[in-house]
Amino acid sequence: MRKFIINVNGNSYEVEVEEVGGASAPISRPAPKAAAPAAAAPAAPKAAAPASAPVTASAGQEVIESPMPGNIWKILVKEGQEVKSGDVLLILEAMKMENEILAPRDGKVASITTSEGSAVNTGDKLVIMD
Repeated sequence: MRKFIINVNGNSYEVEVEEVGGASAPISRPAPKAAAPAAAAPAAPKAAAPASAPVTASAGQEVIESPMPGNIWKILVKEGQEVKSGDVLLILEAMKMENEILAPRDGKVASITTSEGSAVNTGDKLVIMD
């Protein structure tokens, strides 16, 4: 048996490895070497914004939904603005990438149902177009 000390994310683990000829050897599950000092309790999740009335689209309107979870980095249109198909409506930051949310067709922005800096999930309503 050979012993190794491995550091992972600031935690030290003592690992024993059995050496077996040229074949790979099983490794024991890492066990903490020493009890870690008590860490601060994780922060409580942020309180959700007060729920407002759900936004619904009427006949003839189109809802643009978030294709993935992320944060609204920048909103590039205003309510009432005319847009063409392919115009960038807003930028959604997800996994450190800026994703442009495009207008699916020509039309007018009826309402914007999100705000800059807000976190969104897949399927959340972002913009409603006339």
